[in-house]
Amino acid sequence: MFLYFLLIIISYILTIHFHNKIKNLPPSPFPALPIIGHVYLIFKKPLHRTLSEISAKYGPILLLKLGSRRVLLLSSPSAVEECLTKNDIVFANRPVILLGKHFGYNSTGLVWAPYGNRWRNLRRVLSHEILSASRLPILSSISKEEVRSLIRRLLRNQNQTVDMKSAFSTLTLNVMMRMIGGKRYFGDDGRAGVVEETNKFRQMMDETIRVGGGINALDVFPVLKWVGFGWIEKKFMVVQEKRDRFMQDLVEEHKRKMEIDHKREFKYSVGKTERKKTIIEVMLSLQGSDTEFYKDETIKSLILVLLTAGNDTSVGTMEWALSLLLNNPDILRKAQTEIDSKIGFDRLIDEYDLVELPYLHCIINETLRLYPAGPFLIPHESSQECMIGGYHIPRGTMLLVNMWAIQNDHKIWEDPTKFKPERFEGIEGARDGFKFIPFSSGRRSCPGEALAMRMIGLTLGTLIQCFEWERVNEKLVDMTESSGLVLSKVHPLQAKCRPRPTMLKILS
Repeated sequence: MFLYFLLIIISYILTIHFHNKIKNLPPSPFPALPIIGHVYLIFKKPLHRTLSEISAKYGPILLLKLGSRRVLLLSSPSAVEECLTKNDIVFANRPVILLGKHFGYNSTGLVWAPYGNRWRNLRRVLSHEILSASRLPILSSISKEEVRSLIRRLLRNQNQTVDMKSAFSTLTLNVMMRMIGGKRYFGDDGRAGVVEETNKFRQMMDETIRVGGGINALDVFPVLKWVGFGWIEKKFMVVQEKRDRFMQDLVEEHKRKMEIDHKREFKYSVGKTERKKTIIEVMLSLQGSDTEFYKDETIKSLILVLLTAGNDTSVGTMEWALSLLLNNPDILRKAQTEIDSKIGFDRLIDEYDLVELPYLHCIINETLRLYPAGPFLIPHESSQECMIGGYHIPRGTMLLVNMWAIQNDHKIWEDPTKFKPERFEGIEGARDGFKFIPFSSGRRSCPGEALAMRMIGLTLGTLIQCFEWERVNEKLVDMTESSGLVLSKVHPLQAKCRPRPTMLKILS
């Protein structure tokens, strides 16, 4: 009986193997087991390193079978370019997964919406109404104020050990919530302002990352929902209910405020009051002209996209960058020299100075290369059959791009594990072909790239300009990575700082 069963298994595996050959599908690790496929290969964490090892063994274009899902795994710049240029429309869709279903309002929000008119309208609203060139200076003024607040906090704690992840998180959450709702949740000392509301906000953000990170078992094996694993989806539902309720309260609060202002004949016209509008006010103003599209749900989904996409990614990049500089003090000194020569000692860096600081820009790019905010690009899905790298890709295949693997490949980069900002000197913009696309590319690239780079550049530049930095002890900063949708440090960065003697006058 056992021998008969073994023969069936072997026959199945061989049939699948030769079927892939005949159909000209991409190479696939052998064997793909019945039901589970290649799930047995991905238990080791962190996932981006595990999949990088698999690609190194079997090839940069792979077809994986993860339960019921067919996944095209890429770690080749040329294959990624083929997907996001020639076949950009084909791969403009998103797979239907729990993250998009619940956190993306039934896959209708900007990140998880399928390619089509609704997605195009959402993208247009974000690009032209919320993150437009005319609004960026308004949003930048908020970043500037919050960076100054961070400086004051660090001055009070000079020569003491500071949790820099917490400091960066306070900064970005204040920036995002002031942009979105006109509220500052944390004071200069890092303590909560409106305590109850702030605690709810923190809890909401923490639970979003905890529940939404990593591969979900129900996305791979949907049948598990009916055999006792429905609790996995219920976790998503509980967290989303909290997120939705928090955001609805914020929207209702702004509606009441705008109604009061309207009764006082306060005009919310573009131009006259543009600088006073929060993002919620902009969206509610648009709601009056198109109630069907600008429903509360649409407003809430866009707000949550800005919060989740703009917070942990920026915090992580700044934390990785400062960690790398602490482990490479010669590079830190070189960055200080550039800032001193271009800015001087009579004023603090402003955003318009960033274009004059190419080495600082190289440091940020090199950080994003070594530790991309998202080790994988957000998954795409093919809407029809196509050819990639000479292989046939069936419709409905999930595309998973391992950017960490590409950006740390010794065949592509010289000394890939070494922190060497100079490798980006002379490269225009934030990209170097398709071997370095930290904000993705094509139709579904990140629309918040300009805002993120400005905030990260201003924050890091100011910290480098104002303070001498040192590690808390003789050991190098631990650079161990966590596993998840956002690449963060397992051990939050602890550091010490003191004002640079040349900056004492301006800081006082």
